[in-house]
Amino acid sequence: MKNLNRANAGYTKSLPVKVIQYGEGNFLRAFVDYIIDKLNKEADFNAGVAVIQPLANGLINMLNEQDGLYNLFLRGIKNGEETEEIHTISCVQQGLNPYEDYDKYLALATGEELQFLISNTTEAGISFDETDTLNRKPHNSFPAKVTALLYKRFNHFEGAPDMGLTIIPCELINHNADTLKKIILQYADLWELGDAFKSWIETSNNFHNTLVDRIVPGYPKDDIETYQSQLKFKDNLIVSAETFLLWVIEGDAKLKAKIPFDKIDENVLVVEDMQPYRTRKVRILNGAHTTMVPFSILYGNDTVKETVDNDFTGKFVRDAVFKEINPTLDLSEEELSAFADAVFDRFRNPFIKHQLSSIALNTVSKFKVRVLPSLLAFEKEYNRLPENLTFALACLIRFYKGTWNGQDLPVKDDAAIITEFQAAWEQGGYSAISKRILSNMTYWDQDLTQISDLESRIAQALELIEEYGVEAAYKKFTA
Repeated sequence: MKNLNRANAGYTKSLPVKVIQYGEGNFLRAFVDYIIDKLNKEADFNAGVAVIQPLANGLINMLNEQDGLYNLFLRGIKNGEETEEIHTISCVQQGLNPYEDYDKYLALATGEELQFLISNTTEAGISFDETDTLNRKPHNSFPAKVTALLYKRFNHFEGAPDMGLTIIPCELINHNADTLKKIILQYADLWELGDAFKSWIETSNNFHNTLVDRIVPGYPKDDIETYQSQLKFKDNLIVSAETFLLWVIEGDAKLKAKIPFDKIDENVLVVEDMQPYRTRKVRILNGAHTTMVPFSILYGNDTVKETVDNDFTGKFVRDAVFKEINPTLDLSEEELSAFADAVFDRFRNPFIKHQLSSIALNTVSKFKVRVLPSLLAFEKEYNRLPENLTFALACLIRFYKGTWNGQDLPVKDDAAIITEFQAAWEQGGYSAISKRILSNMTYWDQDLTQISDLESRIAQALELIEEYGVEAAYKKFTA
């Protein structure tokens, strides 16, 4: 079988680079690039994508070896029937690694046809690093990289108002575009880039808050031969995803005119206020994911489907959603229950093997955004801790110890966070571990030891988990 590339597959048409995309991972390739590819094929969008590798290690070399091509398998339930679609995505025109060729990355800023900037660098990506400098190659933080690129564009086009970009971040934090814009302006001040540049950022660039929703297990390593057998060319970047897709973007008629979403049959909503959509989705779907990952891995499950199908772990997650998360949300019980039921149907998708390890990245920051608000809201509303969410937090702390029953755990996070958790465990004493982690305001933006009984309950859960294992520990914890 020949390798997948443009010559072998017959994709000879090149597209102008209208989109810079920060992130080459499974989600963006199965979500944003899928939409752009569909816009190109069905709405004559004619947009090529330049993909930027946001971290030193990534998939850019592999992506370039395939000339930006890869196959997306969409599998799920539509109208009550099982369905499968295969799409060869061809909108990616080039991949760049700024850690190897920073000047080539920065040169993208001078493209006259460039219009859009899209990103997904996880919740931890949109952050300010005061040690970043304008001349660093590359910068530590994603917003610093963006600021440098926009400053290059501003100078190259002499501040032309029509050369600003439409910026659509997809990181799962509230007000993601507003936050990114704020940090860009912080760098403008830190680096003394001038009032004219700051004014250009404010008036000539458009920032759009977003919400994204599609379950993307990624590379189907366990069934790769089955997937590969359906293709003509060998593809090292196959990505699998569910058929369901939701993209909510705060915008107006101007954005609709720029991107003809109305000409494709996909669930992309341009709305004035995305908050009701965001809160429901982040707290229930993403909250359930983040709640289950450390807990279910410690129990012995490998996938999301195994988790919800198992009598013990499935009931744990379902109770967390229906009894502890839903009651804190300001929507009707009927609407929340319907959405939650649909989420669990998606979790049970028979076509998807969503590895828990693949969604374990940056679990601390994810817990802060996705689960902690529900835990705190429940405690405030009912004057008691939600047992499942509290136990899930204890499982997270135990997970970050790094090993379980003599096996390494798939802990993936910032090195400083991993080091701090391991130092806490080496310090010993469950009460001391609980206090040290919960009081770390860099993780939670507050001192969680101030929440009544949380410190002692976490210490209790940690001791029980260590002594009895997850299932027996939970039963004793909730007795």
